[in-house]
Amino acid sequence: MLYQLYETQRSFMEPFADLAQAASKLYSNPLNPASQTPLAQRVSAAYALMHRLGKDYVKPEFGIRTVKVGGEVDVAIHERIEIDKPFCELRRFKRFSDDPHTLQVLKGQPPVLIVAPLSGHYATLLRDTVRTMLQDHKVYITDWKNARLVPLSEGEFHLDDYVNYVQEFIRHIQSIYGNCHVMSVCQPTVPVLAAVSLMASRGEKTPLSMTMMGGPIDARRSPTSVNNLATNKSFEWFENNVIYRVPPNFPGAGRRVYPGFLQHTGFVAMNPDRHATSHYDYFKDLIKGDDASAEAHRKFYDEYNAVLDMDADYYLETIQTVFQEFRLVHGTWDVKGVDGKVERVRPQDIKVTALLTVEGELDDISGSGQTRAAQDLCSSIPRNNRHHLEVEGAGHYGIFSGRRWREMVYPQVRQFILDHAQPQPAKTVATPGKAVAAPVRTKTGPAKSAAKREPAAAARKSAVKASTKVSAKPAVKTQWVNKKV
Repeated sequence: MLYQLYETQRSFMEPFADLAQAASKLYSNPLNPASQTPLAQRVSAAYALMHRLGKDYVKPEFGIRTVKVGGEVDVAIHERIEIDKPFCELRRFKRFSDDPHTLQVLKGQPPVLIVAPLSGHYATLLRDTVRTMLQDHKVYITDWKNARLVPLSEGEFHLDDYVNYVQEFIRHIQSIYGNCHVMSVCQPTVPVLAAVSLMASRGEKTPLSMTMMGGPIDARRSPTSVNNLATNKSFEWFENNVIYRVPPNFPGAGRRVYPGFLQHTGFVAMNPDRHATSHYDYFKDLIKGDDASAEAHRKFYDEYNAVLDMDADYYLETIQTVFQEFRLVHGTWDVKGVDGKVERVRPQDIKVTALLTVEGELDDISGSGQTRAAQDLCSSIPRNNRHHLEVEGAGHYGIFSGRRWREMVYPQVRQFILDHAQPQPAKTVATPGKAVAAPVRTKTGPAKSAAKREPAAAARKSAVKASTKVSAKPAVKTQWVNKKV
């Protein structure tokens, strides 16, 4: 019933939002005498804000037309769908150039599958991630569909289906290039680790590397408000209170979903003061005529306010498996494959896939240590192929979008992928009871420009720190490397 009420309210508000937009343009039009009155700018700004608060937000487009390769040459981007599944599209960003040298460079760059989160927002939330990665990689991304647009005839969508989709996409890219790299952001770190684990257990070819960013591998560590909600409420509470059927005016009418508007409400409720301040600043920017700041606000909220519904089975199983029973870290997670066979997820079976985990120091969605837990689970990966990066001053979105992503995180992700462009031979892992070396840990911070100006001095400083740590506890054989970027 709540979904129907929401849609009724949205339909009722839509004409008023359109009227507010028209009034805003009217009072800002220099040809209108009323626009010359003292309060015209304030009235126009108020109507513009009313329009933004009342309008319906649809799925944005990626809108990536060109990127610079090598920091010099612009290449054209053609966006196309490689695989169309009932609940997801595998989208490729094909790069084109008429320069022979540039074409050779593009052909030699590694393919990367970016697995976008299915947690309320569209894959376009990773637009900055994709745009940056396209400079040095062949990029594919999972573009999840809004469940309310998927007819009931397509069946249900489960967490197991998510894992199977990822495996299919990996095999597809491997069939083209021989192998690939996988990057997962936030929620998909768990199903991606499961997918690669299952492939390794079967003896299949696994990706050359996995980059896992800000995900709840072990949601017990440094629990956030998101984790606490999942643990403080029972499975039945979620099923009875947040699951609704899609209204009849959508293709997926009758499908049980977790509505996007509820997820959006939860997002806003985490930082209500920040959002209220942002909207007030937008109002003031319009009055001042600060078009750049106003446009930045519009771009952010066009993305942030566009949400999708998730199939109820997938949502509830994620809550239960990841946030309540912690099946991945307990070693009790069984996944049903497309052939109907049930298999146990064993991350310890991964041996030749390199691993990079990335966390933000101020992440309030996936707390400190949650993503790094993958390092402990993937114990058969050689120590020199396991790395951890902690980004100082970065929140959840900062590790994959914005300045910190581009300047601090991406250079290390790019180098990590480059270092593992060829398959690494499996090495013997220490037997139980013996000390096992910890993953190499890289910590970034805001004051990193000195290392760029003086790379030799920064390297010597890092070496001194590393040797100090090693000599302090030689029996543990732990190496901590602090690189400055």
